[in-house]
Amino acid sequence: MAARHPSLVPLSHDHHHGLVLALRCRKQALGQLKPMGVAGLAERAREFSEFYKNNLALHFDAEEKVLFPAMRTTVPASAALVDALTQDHHRIHELLPKLELKVELAKSLFDLGDLLERHIRKEERELFPLFESQFESADAERVGRELATFLRPSPNSAGTIP
Repeated sequence: MAARHPSLVPLSHDHHHGLVLALRCRKQALGQLKPMGVAGLAERAREFSEFYKNNLALHFDAEEKVLFPAMRTTVPASAALVDALTQDHHRIHELLPKLELKVELAKSLFDLGDLLERHIRKEERELFPLFESQFESADAERVGRELATFLRPSPNSAGTIP
């Protein structure tokens, strides 16, 4: 696999952590991680909620305010892909209250893990290669600088995903 454009590396780094969490959520929902049962589901729900609050919310904001508009402008044919990715963001956000209310935790965790993984794979396999092939170096670097203003790690975000 070719190296990511430096502008996208912070997003890809977040994606790695998101994929690890997505896998844990699905395994927990299927009873393949300890502690099993209600205690394990509650632990994973807390982990997902904290990851969203400390990482995903900023990540989604950066994509929606910087990357996605840049893609629409530079690569108008990316509009349907960007719309689908934005809908994924909204769906993930809509599912979060189920974790806090502990409603159907196994199903909610499995669905969130599945959606998060599919979303990340779509960005890594479709959106990012399109960005890298269509953006001139100076424009890509400008996008990277703008993304960095959103993605500066907060002191609370360190170590959310072991």
